[in-house]
Amino acid sequence: MKRIKVSVIIPVYNEEKEITDCLKSLAKQTIKDVEIIVVDDGSSDSSVRTVANLKSQISNLKIFAQDHAGPAMARNLGAKHARGETLVFVDADMTFDKNFLKELVKPIVKSKTKGTFSKYEYVSNWDNVWARCWNYNQNLRGRIRLPDNYPDKQKVFRAILKSEFERAGGFEKGGYTDDYTLSDKLGYKASAVNGAKFYHRNPDCLSEVYRQSKWSAKRKYKFGILGVLYSLFRSSIPISAIIGLAKSAAYREPNFIIFKVIYDGGAFNGILEAYIANKWTK
Repeated sequence: MKRIKVSVIIPVYNEEKEITDCLKSLAKQTIKDVEIIVVDDGSSDSSVRTVANLKSQISNLKIFAQDHAGPAMARNLGAKHARGETLVFVDADMTFDKNFLKELVKPIVKSKTKGTFSKYEYVSNWDNVWARCWNYNQNLRGRIRLPDNYPDKQKVFRAILKSEFERAGGFEKGGYTDDYTLSDKLGYKASAVNGAKFYHRNPDCLSEVYRQSKWSAKRKYKFGILGVLYSLFRSSIPISAIIGLAKSAAYREPNFIIFKVIYDGGAFNGILEAYIANKWTK
């Protein structure tokens, strides 16, 4: 049997609406020596059934499951079952250009680096006003999700040699920054590649904007309590309204002020909850 060289690992938690497009775009990649591993992280929707229904169309698709423990643990479980020499970690709400995997792993195959990422990340639902506002909130005017001056090294590995992943002992369980932990343990960062285009869905309704902001705000802050107080101040209603008005004018998007108040409301509540419970993500 021909050895599979690349294993794509996808943690899934209630992704029934997105996972089909993700898997179908992976099935159309120009390199074929690939296995696709979906790890269900205790979904309560029909994600598992949706993936299972695609197995007849995607022959290299495998499904594993765990109780809800977060994406880091789901990625680790997928890596445990992976047969590839190179591991690729993606999210269920991503879709991919047909040459994405080819370009992503090329420097690894040529032994130029041990891990890579791509700066060619675009918003897939740009026609949605809240998805556009998500970019505007990060001072990004266009559809691309990263600024022009984004560095050529970063902590998040999109692809990495399996031997290096195993040397690090996998991801550490956490929250917003759990995918930084490989780099922290290995002592080096992923290298940027050219041409590996992919698309990521931004939150496209206000309830999702609130949830995502609340979750990401529960990370630890620099400077301890001073950092917490500053972040609470920045996400307070008066400051949020001022920034929202200014950016609404700058981006010519009246709805941004609504977005900003909802986004900062989620952040404010997330910080408070984490501080009161003393339970921060890494």
